[in-house]
Amino acid sequence: MGALDALLTQLEVLGEQNDAQQTQHSEKYLNITRDTGAFLSVLVKSIQAQTILEVGTSNGYSTLWLVSALPDHGRVTTIEHSSRKAQEARAHFEQVGLSERIELLEGDALEQLHQLQGLFDLVFLDADRGQYLAMADAVWARLKPGGLLVCDNAISHQQQLAPFREWVQARTDTSEALVPVGKGELMVYKALT
Repeated sequence: MGALDALLTQLEVLGEQNDAQQTQHSEKYLNITRDTGAFLSVLVKSIQAQTILEVGTSNGYSTLWLVSALPDHGRVTTIEHSSRKAQEARAHFEQVGLSERIELLEGDALEQLHQLQGLFDLVFLDADRGQYLAMADAVWARLKPGGLLVCDNAISHQQQLAPFREWVQARTDTSEALVPVGKGELMVYKALT
């Protein structure tokens, strides 16, 4: 087992233990499931993504899945509100030698999104679902035409995602699919025109 696989396994155990003990939502890691990680990895490779934006780093578990699926020159930009979780994520990226390929931004996601430059091949949204609608325009502006937006928890938290899904469905430049992997992945394709 390589260093990355070992770390991913370690973070899965740590995540389950932590989330079972914590009573405060903000203290939980709420990591994606392993099958979601594998799904994202295949997705990144299949669309030949080179740039990824992730909103909601937590302790870096999902970020590691994303960055490890990219080609060597590929990069992930990830945003985390909690400085404690961001610090843990940085340590994990360093541990497996992937820090150079990951830009971790700390602070309010909407503020960070407005400051970002450039377009991304894939955006992975896994943060405060109550903020998705407020972030929608800023996230969409960062996704390149022909790019893919993926939202976690699309089945487990359908009601919380309902306003965001309505926003997606009201657009004329999207195609969407709900994939029953892990806690449910909403996939939204941004049309080329």
